[in-house]
Amino acid sequence: MSLLTVTSVRPLTPRMVRMTFTGDGLASVRTWPDQQLKLLFPKPGRSALVSESSDVGVWYQAYLAIPEEQRPWMRSFTVRSLVDGVLTVDFVLHGDNGPASRWAATAQIGDVIGRFGPSPDYARPLGTAELLVFAGDETALPAIASLLELLPASRQRLAFVEIADPAEEQDVPGVRWVHRSAGENLVSVVTAADVPSSAWVWLGGEASAVRALRRHFVSLGVSKKDIEFSGYWRRALTQDDAPTTEDLAEAQERIAALSE
Repeated sequence: MSLLTVTSVRPLTPRMVRMTFTGDGLASVRTWPDQQLKLLFPKPGRSALVSESSDVGVWYQAYLAIPEEQRPWMRSFTVRSLVDGVLTVDFVLHGDNGPASRWAATAQIGDVIGRFGPSPDYARPLGTAELLVFAGDETALPAIASLLELLPASRQRLAFVEIADPAEEQDVPGVRWVHRSAGENLVSVVTAADVPSSAWVWLGGEASAVRALRRHFVSLGVSKKDIEFSGYWRRALTQDDAPTTEDLAEAQERIAALSE
């Protein structure tokens, strides 16, 4: 576990802000598609530092051993980029609905948070199918944008991102923007698209939408091993809440997919 220091803060849209960080060990981290890490946000008057151990079991046990009132809030994020020891992360601003969003809304250069990862143990390659399909909401946009940037122009792709309104669109070529302000939703738009069963699919965002889309693509005949999926958040629940029955089922499906 290491500490990160904010080196720049730049609004991208009314509801998303981009930050860069420096910190020990970043220069030696190699990159891979859909790179994820844990960020730790200190509670008022507390520190984000948990343990110097790089072992996930030791570090996580140390994290859980901290009294709850002192324990940093931990949230998962996607690396937008990591170049020459500079880490870039995009934060969705949800008002006061979560510790990461609250922190990001007022973050300044010099602020310090903690990190664990990214770990190459969780690296997953892009698919080799002729058509790649990406779908998610604004929380998945950093991952989708970074994945699309890796693709050569010749690779066929379909990309769908659900956002609040047109003001949230970013300069990400080829994305079909799904506007909630216009009454659209990700599941309806994606399930109406013409996708062959030979496609490779990447899904991220709100958990129930991800599950619905995964079921849809399986019903089309897409192989389960060709569907990468992750529920980033849950309606009315946070990462601090206990997993639901559906969360546990999703975890089992992910484990099964990884073992195929």
